[in-house]
Amino acid sequence: MGRLAAGLLVNLAASICIVFLNKWLYVRLGFPNLSLTLVHFAVTWLGLYLCQALGAFAPKSLRPRQVLPLALSFCGFVVFTNLSLQSNTVGTYQLAKAMTTPVIVLIQSLAYGKTFPLRIKLTLLPITLGVFLNSYYDVKFSLLGMVFAALGVLVTSLYQVWVGAKQHELQVNSMQLLYYQAPMSSAMLFCIIPFFEPVFGEGGVFGPWTISAVIMVLLSGIIAFMVNLSIYWIIGNTSPVTYNMFGHFKFCITLLGGCLLFKDPLSVNQGFGILCTLLGILAYTHFKLSEQEGSKSKLVQRP
Repeated sequence: MGRLAAGLLVNLAASICIVFLNKWLYVRLGFPNLSLTLVHFAVTWLGLYLCQALGAFAPKSLRPRQVLPLALSFCGFVVFTNLSLQSNTVGTYQLAKAMTTPVIVLIQSLAYGKTFPLRIKLTLLPITLGVFLNSYYDVKFSLLGMVFAALGVLVTSLYQVWVGAKQHELQVNSMQLLYYQAPMSSAMLFCIIPFFEPVFGEGGVFGPWTISAVIMVLLSGIIAFMVNLSIYWIIGNTSPVTYNMFGHFKFCITLLGGCLLFKDPLSVNQGFGILCTLLGILAYTHFKLSEQEGSKSKLVQRP
């Protein structure tokens, strides 16, 4: 229980920091999106190489085709969520991610035949309503931003479901899986970046950036490594739905930070949408805890 709490705490702190730092890099420095994502992947790869060299884990031999779908979805997951952050307000970006939970429930129900109690499904209604209200009444509403957000939700949902499934299917832990997937994702991005962003010169990844800008980009990569590793660890030890419901609490802090740091406006209707989402989260948490307590009671009573 203590290790799980520590993992959740690391993910909470790193996820909040990465949102504000990446938004700052996009807004204040104009750092290119795909290039920043490539830096994240590369630092994650180097971090994992260092971890295995120090004996934190032993690499397991995997065939590339076993990891390819995960590497593709990882690219889409990070790229589209970063584009959503770049195009939307911090609050809308964070709240839109709440739709990942209903999509995951839908994917697991249709593709994997998993069943969820009716009361769990009903908690997804206020979450969905809250996201819709916040997006509809956002004075900085961007159609392109919402397209990026929708694509990010879809790919992120697939990614998180596959992470849990692949860890159990291949009998690997989070570090072993990410160790193979990160370099593969880096290679994919490295090949497509020249078609979408400048590489050299003004605005390019190898452009004339200041020392402080380079330090902030590298720091963003280190924090991204912590986020990626904690996502794998949490999903592997709990479930994609549990991870997402915990993650929704982050938007409270990021929303406040967006208002304070980037002067993002917040209307009464958006506030009502946020309240709806929070109520859905609290209801889900209550039902899941009751469900777990019921399971424990049955195990204790069993002769």
